[in-house]
Amino acid sequence: MRFESCSLAVCCVVAWTSLAVAAETLLPREQWTTSNIKGSPEPPSPYRTEAIFPKVRFDEPLEITAVPGAKQLAVLERRGKIFLVENQGAASEKKLFLEVGRSAYGLAFHPDFQRNRKLYVTSILNTQETTPKGTRVSEYMWPAGATEADPKSERVIIEWPNGGHNGGCLRFGPDGMLYISTGDGSGIADELQTGQDLTDLLGSMLRIDVDHPDKSGKYAVPADNPFVGMANARPEIWSYGHRQVWKFGFDPPTGQLWAGEIGQDLWEMIYLIQKGGNYGWSVQEGTHPFRPARKLGPTPILKPIVEHAHVDFRSITGGYVYHGQRLPELKDAYVYGDFDTGKVWSLRYVDGRLTEHRELVDTSLRVIAFAQDAAGEIYILDFAGGIHQLVKAPPPSADAPKFPQLLSQTGVFESTRDHKPAKGLFPYTVNSPLWSDGAAKTRYLALPGDSQIEFDVVVYPQPPPGAPAGWRFPDGTVLVKTFSLELEAGNPKSQRRLETRILHRELVPGNDDEYGAQVWHGYTYVWNDDQTDATLLDAKGLDRTFEIKDSQAPGGKRQQTWHFPSRAECTLCHTMSAKYVLGIDTLQMNKSHNYGGFAANQLDVMNRMGMFTKPLPKPAAELPKLANPQDDTATVDARSRSYLHANCAHCHRKWGGGNAEFHLLAVHPLSETGTVNVKPGQGNFGLEDARYIAPGKPEQSLVAFRMNKTGLGRMPHVGSNVVDRDAVKLVEQWIRELK
Repeated sequence: MRFESCSLAVCCVVAWTSLAVAAETLLPREQWTTSNIKGSPEPPSPYRTEAIFPKVRFDEPLEITAVPGAKQLAVLERRGKIFLVENQGAASEKKLFLEVGRSAYGLAFHPDFQRNRKLYVTSILNTQETTPKGTRVSEYMWPAGATEADPKSERVIIEWPNGGHNGGCLRFGPDGMLYISTGDGSGIADELQTGQDLTDLLGSMLRIDVDHPDKSGKYAVPADNPFVGMANARPEIWSYGHRQVWKFGFDPPTGQLWAGEIGQDLWEMIYLIQKGGNYGWSVQEGTHPFRPARKLGPTPILKPIVEHAHVDFRSITGGYVYHGQRLPELKDAYVYGDFDTGKVWSLRYVDGRLTEHRELVDTSLRVIAFAQDAAGEIYILDFAGGIHQLVKAPPPSADAPKFPQLLSQTGVFESTRDHKPAKGLFPYTVNSPLWSDGAAKTRYLALPGDSQIEFDVVVYPQPPPGAPAGWRFPDGTVLVKTFSLELEAGNPKSQRRLETRILHRELVPGNDDEYGAQVWHGYTYVWNDDQTDATLLDAKGLDRTFEIKDSQAPGGKRQQTWHFPSRAECTLCHTMSAKYVLGIDTLQMNKSHNYGGFAANQLDVMNRMGMFTKPLPKPAAELPKLANPQDDTATVDARSRSYLHANCAHCHRKWGGGNAEFHLLAVHPLSETGTVNVKPGQGNFGLEDARYIAPGKPEQSLVAFRMNKTGLGRMPHVGSNVVDRDAVKLVEQWIRELK
């Protein structure tokens, strides 16, 4: 069948017979020695993170918790395996002690575990289709003296429907009751409208008694739960109006229940959960109207303690109040983070008032969970597989350089006004460009001095053939990309430079270990009206609307809003799972480039110029490449797969951050991407019998539908406000031709 073939089109490139002569005009390689991009425009972070057990790795971990009465940490992986790590010394191994046999989200040990040996796991029976009892909390026994818990001891405690947001976090409170987050069970915009509905368990925090079960033998509802006795209300509910509480935790000295709430469009929230509290979803998103006309629950909406706009946070992860001894200056501060941006923040809340709120560190971690041990120390779990802790950052150097505020001060251009690059910058193009709302892009690679690139050595977290290998760049590398927009559609002479984005590689001791963690900083310089220079944008980003002359638009004009990304937004795509750098890898760079008077393959030229630490393992003609989506000589299959790879696969891959469990890397046979005839798990957007990809039926295919959408539900959900009409037509044609 058509979709059984791998259409990366690991197509071979044309061998350029003129290369040997023409490339000599680029030799010897000029060195870039003018870089002023050092340090940071922001005040230095007071903390950094370090791996506690650098030799121990996990596969898509979702939960971490301390084992009561033992110096051990338990880590739950998404596929249902639970491991132990000795929390003392330099542990170098993990030990499997329970495998539940299905996807798992939450783990909690009974507070009296040392005596009764009970633990509790939230698991999902089917992550692809919604079922009435698809999510469950089960009790397991771990007999004293046994090396493993008994999977056959499972006793189902409580069940609720699975769906787009399943919650699943488990914690025992200081009252001995088990608290559970459920999520709204919906895809986009609470389409089932469960958030304010007390007749089901969805969109809620539950509180049950597992020690004194009722006649069912599973659990009892505590008599002091807030909705006990209320008609048409589930008595297990402790609070409601939740979209997706991702990790909550109690503060033992105060009994306060802190929770991180993942928002949808614009906001991420931290809440103090109260008995009977209504947290607004989906009438509100935090303090902001979302669907205000929807029916409100029986109690008033409570406000978050803090909320973060999506310029800084995209997927919040709740944490704990610090009570350890190692970092005394953090005592009594609530520490939490963000999965997408890697930021870790803290706040202090005293007598009902926010007294402190600050960023502790901006990391490259996928902060998926926090844990707290009996001593009050806090641990950070990275979805990429490691366990980390906060440590004090070294004091800033007194002679730290001042970060350039103008593009002309960076040392990237010899003439900024003329957009003439400095000596040593290497111009390049890519096979399948990222769609940027119709903007044209000029790209340069700047390697400091005679430094070199390690070719195809970054393989973590998914090595070939599962995902392409990445290149490892030397300290001080700068990637430069200038975006220009036509102010008159179809007239290249009307192009106006909008911004120049810079991605800066910084070698940070302790981060560049064997699994490839790297630190890259993204900055945006906004061009002035005279097109003579560009000014560094602050960390928050910017939107600016331009009037475009367009004969196809009503009245011959249209408005286009251009989004200048915040620094945090850069981290949403340039992730560890994507090997950090999206456009400069073998698949994208293996192409011919016009060097002004002659064309040659970029990989061959870089190889001859000594830009790699070792010679290429084989000629470029024998290395894989993406197809150009606009190249009519390539197959529709190759062009479509390459487009989806470039525009979607940095998220839709292993650990990429995309919620839907499918992969769009072009190196996979289509039948192995988890898309073909697969029902969506995040909502169908009103499509009848929707599939991610329905062969022969683009009208039922969510991939095509969301590419063709603007506003809520658009894909890609960042970096684009304008539909790529040509790409939509291409992908629809491809789907229509699939057998």
